[in-house]
Amino acid sequence: MVRPALAALAALLLSAGSATVALASDTWPGIHTEAFGGRAIQDGRGIVKLTAPYRPDDVRSVPLDAEIKLPGARTIKAVSFVVDMNPSPVAAVFRMGTARSQAHLATRIRLDQQSDVRVIVEANDGTLYMTEQLVKFAGGQASCSAPPVGDPAEIAANMGKMDFATVGERPNGSHQLAHARYDLNHPNHTGMVLDPISLLYIPLLMVDRIEARQGDELVFEMTGSITLAQNPAVEFDFLTNGAAEMAMTAHDTSGAVWTRRFPIGPAG
Repeated sequence: MVRPALAALAALLLSAGSATVALASDTWPGIHTEAFGGRAIQDGRGIVKLTAPYRPDDVRSVPLDAEIKLPGARTIKAVSFVVDMNPSPVAAVFRMGTARSQAHLATRIRLDQQSDVRVIVEANDGTLYMTEQLVKFAGGQASCSAPPVGDPAEIAANMGKMDFATVGERPNGSHQLAHARYDLNHPNHTGMVLDPISLLYIPLLMVDRIEARQGDELVFEMTGSITLAQNPAVEFDFLTNGAAEMAMTAHDTSGAVWTRRFPIGPAG
């Protein structure tokens, strides 16, 4: 009677150490109810591929990457990145502007402790698909209460500066799949960091929206939170529509708005 129990325990411990197995989170049911109204969520394996480091080198900037391919005639309405054990679990929600059944999205998040991370995709017919992975905590201070990296004066001076680049071969016409990376200089203050001089908490100042437009056409609109890493970054793909520019607009909770246009086509 004892040996089967020991064997089962050993199997459980081995599976818990695997990078492909996520642990059930006590917080997920509440997140499920609050963020998705408790709606049924289908197993996203084979539909949503999540790539994340099992033990990240820097918990202040953990890369999450999602490859999505919906079945049938369904198209992608929204994509949510969730970190169960963070104070603000929903890191980012991408609302797609064009009807697409496939997409690539990636961003970087803060990790406060060991946690399941999830990607939930909503199709145009309301169906939800989810995949998840356990990400271990590498040690050190919880990232949401860690101060931004860099000189405060330099961080303030560079706030709102942007970089954008197409990845790989530059598109030269319409209806081509192109890949891009966008970087925004911003501390994304969590409101949980104690100023060592004043001994007061640095006020919340986070990026709450990023929008990408190819000409007049919306590519995506992202709603952000304090779980996004300092200097938020987004990698995405898009189908070219002949426009020569991609307009990137970022908003933060102070009401600041930054817009810049980047060349993406042959006219640029």
